[in-house]
Amino acid sequence: MNRLVQRHPYPGKLFVVEGIDGSGKTTQLDLLHRWLVAEDYNVFFTEWNSSPLVKKTNRKGKKKNLLTPTTFSILHATDFADRFANAIIPPLQAGMIVLADRYVYTAFARDVARGVHPIWVRNLYSFAVKPDIAFYFKVPIDVSIRRITIGRTQLKFYEAGMDLGLSGDPVTSFKMFQSEVLGEYDRLTDEFGLTVIDGTGPIDKQQETFRAIVQKELEDYNRHHRPMSILELHNEAVTQNASTRPS
Repeated sequence: MNRLVQRHPYPGKLFVVEGIDGSGKTTQLDLLHRWLVAEDYNVFFTEWNSSPLVKKTNRKGKKKNLLTPTTFSILHATDFADRFANAIIPPLQAGMIVLADRYVYTAFARDVARGVHPIWVRNLYSFAVKPDIAFYFKVPIDVSIRRITIGRTQLKFYEAGMDLGLSGDPVTSFKMFQSEVLGEYDRLTDEFGLTVIDGTGPIDKQQETFRAIVQKELEDYNRHHRPMSILELHNEAVTQNASTRPS
């Protein structure tokens, strides 16, 4: 059963942001996070590729250019599974608001753009629950690359899709690879109903739109739901790990 098409049963709320590199999604999520905390909501944040379980392996594989599209996909799925069991489900069960900088849709877009079969990737993440809202901050390639190069002198190897041999020029490779990712995001928007926000507008206007949609979703949210203690969260994580472990 695909859990991504059914509303999750937990008292908390799950909001995720998606978009190509340079879309501005992280800035917008950070602003939303600060606003929710200021409004006295219990908030938990998690981000893509941050699990200590695989972070070292992933970094080593990238450094030595050892990652094929399939191994890349499996490593990111392992990262997500660890965070899902320990940093997403327990806070949702505790009634908290979980903010995720990237979710399964990142894998669906990037991995498929790298040539991995879309059904295989979807099956790999079939345990994930549907977010309350998945936001897609959409920007053209030229806007993306301009924003990225403002802060640094060169594009990252995998960010530019250089592992695919599309072009020897990082900028050209970036445009070709990220264009494929954009195409996948457009298909995902139709398939999963991602909420599209124009990422080219002024930051404050984007945030205004972002907050208004979140605020609407929170109308049925019980902010007074009793948060779990650290011990309860730990026990829930252990239970979740046991339930998702292969028999």
